[in-house]
Amino acid sequence: MAASKKRPVNLALQGGGAHGAFTWGVLDRLLEEPDLVFTAISGTSAGAMNAVVMAEGLLEGGNERARAQLEEFWLGMADAAERLQPFRNWPGYSLIEPFLYEASMAATRMFSPYDFSASDTNPLRETLKSLIDFEKVRRNRTIKLFINTTHVATGGLRCWREHELTVEMVLASACLPSLFHTPMIDNEGYWDGGYIANPAIEPMTRATATNDVIIVQLNPIVRTELPKKAAEILDRLSEISFNASLVTELRFIAERNRLINAGELLGEKHRKTHLHMIHGDQALGELPPSSKLLAERKFLLSLRDKGRDAASVWLERHGKKLGDRSSFNYNRLVSQLTQDSDENPDPRLLREDNPADSQ
Repeated sequence: MAASKKRPVNLALQGGGAHGAFTWGVLDRLLEEPDLVFTAISGTSAGAMNAVVMAEGLLEGGNERARAQLEEFWLGMADAAERLQPFRNWPGYSLIEPFLYEASMAATRMFSPYDFSASDTNPLRETLKSLIDFEKVRRNRTIKLFINTTHVATGGLRCWREHELTVEMVLASACLPSLFHTPMIDNEGYWDGGYIANPAIEPMTRATATNDVIIVQLNPIVRTELPKKAAEILDRLSEISFNASLVTELRFIAERNRLINAGELLGEKHRKTHLHMIHGDQALGELPPSSKLLAERKFLLSLRDKGRDAASVWLERHGKKLGDRSSFNYNRLVSQLTQDSDENPDPRLLREDNPADSQ
């Protein structure tokens, strides 16, 4: 039997705290597909960690090693959280009580992490150092990495590449400055990349010859219910802020694809981008904001399973479109989100049964 044709894809992984375990599940399922070749990964915050862990696993021993390494990372996070978690006696998934969560978030607006400790003791640092051979990642010429951070001084995007990557750059991509000390790289401070790119897509498309980008979306773009509780309002503001750059990039790609279709952009350097999205709207949308801080093993495993299910559904319905066309109606989504349409934004736009954009 002839070997199946390889299908190169780029991955764009959003951040979302513990909800990044949903992305773990998506990647775990995609890694079971032997014909998928991952040419580049762009990640922000938890997406950056998934990106580096997956890439190092692929370099170490291929798809199965990458799957094992992702599992080791996330269960390691659960073990670390179990030692540090102050709220461990709640029923079910032990989600932090709304009052305690809102009180802790209020405290972050009154005090900074520097008020409590003069040293940076981020527990993720040792976990990443023990799991990732950063020297091997830097020597790699197989998988391109784009780890997104926000440069504090200018508010601009700093996208770190595989050949220069260190643990501090990954920590910077996940640094919420109200919770962690600011990572310093070459005497410059960097914060969570979600403020400016969640994640960056365009640098990745320019640096590769791969046309297909699979976005793993964690933060709901559209919500139909009006947030009224303090935590809900703050969480929705965070979602809007952390999705703004993605919507801008989708609009840019949509316009470029339109110009290529119209014959107004010619030449090899102008290629259409096929956009695909595996999202957690239904799986994650109803979880309380506090769940992004919960790294309990049972909860993380449940998110992994939901991510695997979402990826399986997407592969069954849209996998054959890779290399040919986009698999969600990004034109209509962008139009509704940027006031180019009289229609109200439709939360069903990203669902897998939505008619694909065939352009």
